[in-house]
Formats: sequence, structure tokens, C-alpha cells
Amino acid sequence: MSEPVVTPGHVGAPVRRQGPPGLGTLKDLSRPGRRASSFPPLDVPEADLPAEQLRRSAADLPQVAERDLVSHFTRLSQLNYGVDTGLYPLGSCSMKYNPKIAETVAALPGFARIHPLQPDHTVQGALELIWRLERALCAITGMARATLQPPAGACGELTGLLIMRRHHTKQGDPRTRVVIPDSAHGTNPASVRLAGYEALHVPSDDRGLIDLSALERLVDGSVAGLMLTNPNTLGLFEEDIERITDVVHGVGGLVYYDGANLNAILGRCRPGDMGFDIVHINTHKTFATPHGGGGPGAGPVGVTEALVPYLPVPVVERDEATGAFRVEDDRPDSIGRMHGFLGNFGILVRAYAYVFLHGRDGLKEVAERAVLNANYLASLLADAFPLAYPDGRPMHEFVATAKPLKDRTGIRAMDVAKRVIDLGFHPSTVYFPLVVEEAMMVEPTETETKESLDAFAAAMLQAAREAETDPDLLHQAPVTTPVRRLDDAHAARHLKLRW
Repeated sequence: MSEPVVTPGHVGAPVRRQGPPGLGTLKDLSRPGRRASSFPPLDVPEADLPAEQLRRSAADLPQVAERDLVSHFTRLSQLNYGVDTGLYPLGSCSMKYNPKIAETVAALPGFARIHPLQPDHTVQGALELIWRLERALCAITGMARATLQPPAGACGELTGLLIMRRHHTKQGDPRTRVVIPDSAHGTNPASVRLAGYEALHVPSDDRGLIDLSALERLVDGSVAGLMLTNPNTLGLFEEDIERITDVVHGVGGLVYYDGANLNAILGRCRPGDMGFDIVHINTHKTFATPHGGGGPGAGPVGVTEALVPYLPVPVVERDEATGAFRVEDDRPDSIGRMHGFLGNFGILVRAYAYVFLHGRDGLKEVAERAVLNANYLASLLADAFPLAYPDGRPMHEFVATAKPLKDRTGIRAMDVAKRVIDLGFHPSTVYFPLVVEEAMMVEPTETETKESLDAFAAAMLQAAREAETDPDLLHQAPVTTPVRRLDDAHAARHLKLRW
């Protein structure tokens, strides 16, 4: 295939240098006596705080004028790279553009200004939204019921594993181990341990898929279940998925679907039809709710009919006689609460808007375009960065390797990633999955145009050419950013989390 042609104007995002000389943190801008706010005159009787609640000294906070404060944070925002400014090809993360209509809907007063302690009859619209979203997610995944309570995907994993534990305990057969593939996300073994299980790794075969014969030898009566995403973390569809679920069910285990890669199969196939018993969904990956950056998220969990009694409380039910919605909190076999109230409602509103904006056909097209974009980009990069498993057809993401480049030039995947930053793009995920040497995991998502894919490919290929002719350039990259290349190992071992 010929090299991509970059259309003028289609680049990543402008690389921002640091602002004018002398500007740093808010602490650097602080001057005694400056204020960015003022309070109205006191109109209630003044009262002293109890002595035991008083600080011994004033808080060491920056003192800045409003103009300085606004300028500081606006400047920082202009240094950022985000889904609104350019391609974000982080494999496994599904960094999709967030439709602004979802933000508009979430800001409607009837949603934004309600309180979770209001009586049910005053929030019927909000309860109906949750009720309808639950049913839509069940239709998409092939599950019987779902909880929208978990506030993130990792909490969704823990919720699913606690449901798995409760199921086996109720059967009088508590088990000790959960199987995870060697290419799994790092959250999987962490969640397994947090739920009180031992993680048991099953290897991949030479196709990059679960080694079925190894799985058959591994599972026994001590195995509570298997955690798996499909397509898997290498971006490949598990061709033997029905046999895999049969093997686990054959020893009485449950099969858990990590929803990290649900974006690839929307409308095409469903985890429930593959034999999965529990499904978690990352709304930020699949339904384009904000990634958060430490803020609120949502990780709904769906289950088959047999596991419905164990779902967290509360749940929203509909009175068939009156059509009214109510919050039910009385489930004797429930695993309990995983989060306050019904979850992060504002995020769920955004997910609802995304699901019903696209509809059945639109969600199917989301998956088809995500797969098309990934395969197109993989073909553009194949000569410089070959697929780690070239015999398989990638789905919505692909794992390439920079090992041939490293063997020839000494340039590693991290060097390429840093150089791509200088060329105006956020780099792909590197060194994950761990089973691939010099891994480069790329996920363009369905939201990118051909022009943006061509431009990213051109930047990657330019970096590959420079590795041959001027490797020191890549060793020094990035050179255009406010902060140069960091010593990651030193930073991890010597944290500085305060002024």
C-alpha cells in the first residue's frame, strides 16, 4: 500500500510550549493580600468556632487576583491534548469524542437540579430514564437485568466478582480461584484479589487467543469463573468463545465479560449469546461519557436470570398496574450497596443520550466503523510496525510491534511515542499487553475521519524513517512540550504529591 497522503489542515493538535517566562504554579504567582473572590456583608449574628476546630496557623494557600487565576487555568487548558482537539489512539482505552448533545441533555434542569433524597413521585422522569437505560443495556449485552450503580469499570469488575462469590456461596460451594488470560487488563487480577480469590493465568496460543487445551487442563472444581473480554486485549476475536464458556460451565464456573472492548461488537453479537453470565460496561469507552480524570464515571453490570437476586440494591422497578416507578431496597440475597444511591446519575444521563441517539442501527454502525478504522490504520503502518499476530484479523484495535525497528536501529516503542508527540499527536499505548515485545496498541475509534488516520499514519512513518537516519532525534523527543522526557522509574519511586 502506498504511503498516506496528508491533506493540509488535517493534523493532530497544536503542540503548546510553556507560557511567558516566569509563569509557573499558582504558588509562584501568589502575592500577599490579593484575592480572587469577595464575600457580601455579614447579615447573620457572628459566632465563634469552637477552639478545638480552629487551625493553629493560616492555610498556606495561593493569594492571587481573579485575572491571574483565570489566566493560569486557561493557559493550562491550552497545553492539554484531549478528545476535542485531536486523535487519541490509546489502545484499550477507547478514547472517543464525547457528543455535545449528551452534555446538553445532562444539563437540563430536571436532571441537573434534582436531589437523590427527593421522594420517588417527584423524580419519576429520572427513575424512568434509569429503568429504560437498564433495559437498553440488557438488550445490547443479552443479559436479563443490570445494576447501574457501580461508579467506574473497576468497581463494575468487583461488583461482578462479588456476585460470582455470592452465587457459589448460596450453592454451598465456595470456590477459591478465578482464571484470567495472560493478556488481561491489570485491573482483572487486582479485582480478583480484592474479591478474595486467587488469580490463575491461562496462556495465549500462537494465534493470540486463549489456549483452549491449557484452559481445559487448568479448570476444576476450585474455579469460580473466568474473566475475559472479547475481542481480547490483543484486539482479536476469540474464535473458540462458545467452547471456552462451555469448558468453564462444565466445572460449575461462571464466565465474566470485561466490557473493555464492547465497542467492537455493538449490534453485531452479544456477550450473553456467547455464554457469558456477567457483563460489565465501561460507559466512557462504549457510550462516550467523559473519561473523568478522577471524576465520576459509570460501570453498569448485567447478569443472567439466575444471578438477578444478587444484584446490588437499590434498583428501580415499575409498577405494571399504575406505570409508576419506585426505588426498591429490599433484596435479601443482594450483595448490598456498591455506591451511594443509584450511581452517578449525570453520567448515566449522558450514556442514555448516546444510546438512544444512535439507536439499534446506529450502534451497529459504531462497531463497524471502529473495526474499519483500525484495520485501515493497521494496513498503513504494517511495513514499519507489523502486527504482533499477523495471522489474525484485528477488530477495533490492533497490537503492532516496534521490535524489528529496535533490532535494526535501537529505537524502542517509547522513543517512537515521544517523537509522535512532537509531530502533533497523542501516541498510542506502548508496552501493553505485556505478552508482546515492544508493543504498540492502537485504537482510533469510529469517530476519526480518513484524513486524521492518514495524518497519524504519516507521523508514525516519519518517526520510523527518522529512526533509520537520525536516531538521536527520537532519543531526545519530545522537545516541543512544556516538560521534556521524564525519568519514569525515578518519578514512580520518588513521588512528590504536594508543594
